[in-house]
Amino acid sequence: MRLSLEPFTVHKRFPLTISRGTTSQSTNIWVRLEHQGIEGWGEASPFAIATPSHPLTKTPQTTQMLLDALELVIPTLETYTPWERQKIERVLADADVPSAARAAIDIALQDWLGKHLGVPLWKLSGCNRHRIVPISATVGIGTPEAAKQRVRDWIPITGGSVIKIKLGSPDGIEADREMLLAIRDVAPQAQLTVDANGGWRVDDAVKMCDWLAQQGVKYVEQPLPAGQEADLPHLYSRSPLPIFVDESCFTSQDIPPLADCVHGINIKLMKSGGLTEALRMVHTAKACGLQVMYGCYSDSTLANTAASHLSSFADYLDLDSHLNLADDPFTGATLQDGRLIPNNLSGLGVQRHVSDK
Repeated sequence: MRLSLEPFTVHKRFPLTISRGTTSQSTNIWVRLEHQGIEGWGEASPFAIATPSHPLTKTPQTTQMLLDALELVIPTLETYTPWERQKIERVLADADVPSAARAAIDIALQDWLGKHLGVPLWKLSGCNRHRIVPISATVGIGTPEAAKQRVRDWIPITGGSVIKIKLGSPDGIEADREMLLAIRDVAPQAQLTVDANGGWRVDDAVKMCDWLAQQGVKYVEQPLPAGQEADLPHLYSRSPLPIFVDESCFTSQDIPPLADCVHGINIKLMKSGGLTEALRMVHTAKACGLQVMYGCYSDSTLANTAASHLSSFADYLDLDSHLNLADDPFTGATLQDGRLIPNNLSGLGVQRHVSDK
């Protein structure tokens, strides 16, 4: 098989601010895998999580790091065929290839398989497209008025039935409260969820979970910084809200140690290393009695469509990053009544915009 790489830059319509900073654009990598005249596509998106204690997050996964890792391992990968996915997975692991680069290869392999068989991946995974829940629309940290306007911007796109609010403001929990109340005012019927991105101390997290429960919030995601998992049992015993972890959980191996102190996990293809490990994480989480959500970074339609093929296995879906892109080069899964539904084309069902060819 043959592999090629093409970086592409996407720009956000609205910059996204979380507790760790603001992003307005991202340079991702389009991976194309060709074998027997069939091309499988994958995507690698850079991301950074400061967790010195976790081997996968000691350094940010930058675009250049991902390109370098892929270029180094491609000559070895090209000695295999797409049918040898287990061997390829071992090669990538032994070479310490970053998870986002592994995700791009894994997605491309599965896209190739679906195209070779002539069926969409959701059929191969057994996904029930009638069970897919609505995606959330993310509102980043900002002033109360800016948050209100962001909700108004989202409503024509997703319907605004589920809103994910980024908290953990550097101005403290009072600023967080003001922002959430402003959003509740403009979207009184919406289901609200909260993601602090590790922006709270444990004492503030306890206070906020109590207060957020009174505001009808559904759950709280990553209330404590990654690396402070030892404080999760304390919060777990006091929080009236379900607690999900994101930055604290990369792969299936991370789940069992967390099972007694969280209620759910956030799976992202770039963290997990692709669809293969994402499905392992689903099964591991369910075996541990945990709920599952899928999330994204600055992913285009390509990566979010890949995740959508496993979406009926998730309890919550945060796959909205591509909807905030001004120049997404791909088309794929489509919004139907707020739900991101994969299409009936073979493989991922992703195509490039005609204008970009």
